[in-house]
Amino acid sequence: MQNIQIEDRHITLITPSAPVATPTHGGRAKCLQRLVRLDLPVPCTVALSFDIVLQIARGTLPDIPAILSHFDPGTLLCIRPSSEDPDWGGPGAVLNIGMNTARHAELCETLGNEAATSLYLRFIQAYAIHVARLDPDTFDGIADNGALSLTEALDAYEEEAEEPFPQDLGRQLADVLTSMARAWEGTTARLLRQAKGAPVDAGLGLVVQAMKLGLGTGECGSGVLQLVDSDTGLPQITGRYLSQSQGRDALEGDAASLFLERDPRGPSLEELAPEAFRDLKIHAALMRRRLRAEMQIEFTIENGHVHILDGVRVRRSARAALRIAVCLVEDGIITPQEAVMRVEPRALSELLHRQVSEDAPRDVIGRGMPASPGAATGKIVFSAAEAQSSAARGDACVLVRRETSPEDIRGMHAASAVLTERGGMTSHAAVIGRGLGLPCVVGAARMKFHLRRKQIVTEDGRVFREGDVITVDGTNGEVLSGAPEMVEATLDDSFQTLMAWADAERDIGIRANADTPADAQTAHNFAAEGIGLCRTEHMFFEADRLTVMREMIFADATEDRRAALDQLLPMQRADFTELFTIMQGKPVCIRLFDPPLHEFLPTDRAGLRDLAEALALPVSDVTRRVEAMGEYNPMLGMRGVRLGITVPEIYDMQARAIFEATIDASRNGDPVVPEVMIPLVSTQREVEIVRARVDAVAAAVRAERGVNFTYRLGVMVETPRACLRADEIAQHAHFLSFGTNDLTQMTYGLSRDDAGRFMSDYVQQGVFPEDPFHLLDVDGVGELLRIAVERARRASPDITVSICGEHGGNPESIRFCRNAGFDYVSCSPFRVPVARLAVAQLALRDKMR
Repeated sequence: MQNIQIEDRHITLITPSAPVATPTHGGRAKCLQRLVRLDLPVPCTVALSFDIVLQIARGTLPDIPAILSHFDPGTLLCIRPSSEDPDWGGPGAVLNIGMNTARHAELCETLGNEAATSLYLRFIQAYAIHVARLDPDTFDGIADNGALSLTEALDAYEEEAEEPFPQDLGRQLADVLTSMARAWEGTTARLLRQAKGAPVDAGLGLVVQAMKLGLGTGECGSGVLQLVDSDTGLPQITGRYLSQSQGRDALEGDAASLFLERDPRGPSLEELAPEAFRDLKIHAALMRRRLRAEMQIEFTIENGHVHILDGVRVRRSARAALRIAVCLVEDGIITPQEAVMRVEPRALSELLHRQVSEDAPRDVIGRGMPASPGAATGKIVFSAAEAQSSAARGDACVLVRRETSPEDIRGMHAASAVLTERGGMTSHAAVIGRGLGLPCVVGAARMKFHLRRKQIVTEDGRVFREGDVITVDGTNGEVLSGAPEMVEATLDDSFQTLMAWADAERDIGIRANADTPADAQTAHNFAAEGIGLCRTEHMFFEADRLTVMREMIFADATEDRRAALDQLLPMQRADFTELFTIMQGKPVCIRLFDPPLHEFLPTDRAGLRDLAEALALPVSDVTRRVEAMGEYNPMLGMRGVRLGITVPEIYDMQARAIFEATIDASRNGDPVVPEVMIPLVSTQREVEIVRARVDAVAAAVRAERGVNFTYRLGVMVETPRACLRADEIAQHAHFLSFGTNDLTQMTYGLSRDDAGRFMSDYVQQGVFPEDPFHLLDVDGVGELLRIAVERARRASPDITVSICGEHGGNPESIRFCRNAGFDYVSCSPFRVPVARLAVAQLALRDKMR
């Protein structure tokens, strides 16, 4: 350690006017200053700035005598960390600095041998393990047996450290400061706080405080107190009090507590020290009002007198955070705008879905990507048919697949959760899971999936079979054994109130991606301003429609295809009518048929036999036909607009269904203006061809029904070429909606269904800062979006621009869209509240600037 000392200006006695700030000294130091300003009984405290702590870590000691000059001789000290954000953590507090053999003898006279010896012994153990970095096993085994244990600890320290235990207060203080400063700068600590959002150069302050031991001859003890329940956010005095005078060991942090409220196990704090309890309630209420937050007080009581050691924001669940913010507004303490800023958008997912209880034991058997939040427990099933059978029996089940396909949708509807071996954040299972609000973990590739044997094998070799109970935690991306305790979803008046305040601040629209009437109802319940993407292909997988769809696919002549599509027309019309009715006049954007036709055909022998029987064809003919329709790269093959041009009867039927539903839904409700979207466009000519046919169908429906109506036609921009030629395409469209799932896939040359196999390695090694299917790549894909928006608006200034990929529900991606001038974002129904709050916070931050 260098002898050079840091100048005194970095050593600050905390007074009402001292130059202490969160960015320079940390949140704990600033909070203690606020408590001092409130004239609360805070012990003498000195704050060390970020700069001084960094210098300590580099080997330059502060002026130790200058620090000690602020404290009375013989005072024991404690040191606590003070980071800018308490969530970033920090080294643990070190207590009782200054304990030595002489001070031990003095305290034996005033506190008694047992209490004084226990203080000294615990300080030796803490100093040895956390400061001198000696072997913990040597000291952990020393029991608290009075003088004998103390002698044993001192001897063990001298033997391990090859020097006697330090007796000088200055030496002890310098060593503790150095240890804590270097712990903060350690690699592990840096990585942990960066994972919690801390910048690389995040600083640490330290506060040195006079100890108030909570020991004496009168009522003495220590504890914590708060005015709300951390889980519910409801008003309730809770905490813990350890009474030394009642024969309880006040030094045992984990000892059984004497509750603040009356309890049959012992007297409450109110009974033991009524005046102190009254003072604590007054102090807590004052802190709540003046610090404008729910606070937890750390306190000691010495001979009936209260000392406040610290004040921290109450630990809170997502449910409690929201309720606390609303209550603070209702009590006139903060504004609605501040309440909106205090709730983390992602935390809303915990309110919308069941979650595994924080206190529940977690037997983790596998990990993957957290594709759809929430948690659910059920028996393992390995097929969609088994999931439907399980649901029919009333049994909750988890659908386990190597990866899901459109054929699995009915099984996903029946399941409580989905687990897949393959896939990423925009895979089929992930997208559908989020749309349904279904907990989903994808890409659990380190588990072995034996579908024929109907087994999954964990990394540690445990085997789970069909019928075994597991839990899928889609919030954390974990698979758990058994059925842990759950916390139910909670949407109360506080949620509705906060969302109303958020909507008052939003400056871009929020729509939902909804494929079914149930999805649309969920979107409507979450106050979506319309449907930004309705994927019509999902409507064709119902049993009564799938056979007709396959007849259409196998038809050789145009007339035969039209005959099959005529059977589907009333079904599609009914679907759209119900969607329009639910949305009550709000815009509904319907994407015309997109996937390759082979997705509707079976691939297994049993399915091929059933199809041959339904079509009255030989199995060999059906098999050859299915094989002939296969493509080497179907996602880049005959799908989207290419299918609409080569098999135009499909789009003709869908356009007619949309327009007839428009007339039917408008008859008894608000006027409907449907939006018809053409998928996978790359050229201007594709839009011209499809638009001409859609316009012709609209004219025919107007003539047949004798009713006029309006519709908007747009393009789903999913290819890089469409972005670059957006000025040409915009001349033939009312809107452009960016499908960033496929656009990311094509820009990177990544298969979104297979990227999960290596994405974790790529992110860990810094190849990608984050999974680009989860967080929009603002540099690459974002550049294409900016080019497209600029060129489209140059050609057509009034064109509507939006995003309908899964990025539309990600707060960071929403920030890009808002800055780029998008009119709205569209996301899964259960992500609508997240998007509403995220946009409101972005707008408020701009106003603050």
